[in-house]
Amino acid sequence: MNSEELETAPDSASRQPAPAAAETLALTEDLALAWLKNLDLPAEEMERISRNAAILKSRKVRLALAAHPRTPRRIALRLIREFYTFDLMRFFLLPAGVAADLKRAADDLLVSRLASVTLGERIALARRSSAAVAAALLLDKEARVWQTALENPRITEVAVVKALHRQTASSAFVEAVCRHLKWSVRPEIRIALLRNAHTPLARALEYARRIPPAQLRDILHASHLSETIKEYLREELRSRK
Repeated sequence: MNSEELETAPDSASRQPAPAAAETLALTEDLALAWLKNLDLPAEEMERISRNAAILKSRKVRLALAAHPRTPRRIALRLIREFYTFDLMRFFLLPAGVAADLKRAADDLLVSRLASVTLGERIALARRSSAAVAAALLLDKEARVWQTALENPRITEVAVVKALHRQTASSAFVEAVCRHLKWSVRPEIRIALLRNAHTPLARALEYARRIPPAQLRDILHASHLSETIKEYLREELRSRK
């Protein structure tokens, strides 16, 4: 089959095994993507496509090849390690069907790269990425990044609590959580705020009044709030008697 015939292959290409031409320069991006839609493509054909250096210049082909259920794991992992930042995010957010361990590998790799990612990219990731990436970005030094991460629909309450427990959590971040319409009303987050040194007195009093006395005493015992604020809270406890 010559290059002209390859480019004019019928729509049924996605249902046919990839021929040996998968290793030649004649393979086009469109045809490779059509073949990769066939979930029954044999592993040896995936090997052939993976050896075609010209077609692997296509980011779409690399993504589809890594996500294909018949692609040997060693090839998929090699491709994932070579992904650009947003390709890692796209891979993780692919629909069900992609191996969970490969998605986790892509997510872990993305988290490990965050320190070298530009501000604009971190803001975009904070908005659209996985829960794990958004959680890591809650501790970003740039307010625009963690503010966006707080609004990520995949971020979890557990992630916000963990961020509040970190010593690196800034006062601006803590105060933003205190004001947040969604997160500030969660009981576990209020407990975490009562343990954080940066929680303002007014908020600490507000949260303390909704916590049973015995539980509040336990919280204050391990709290990093200033002694002045703790004394106000103890006074509030005494006033309940």
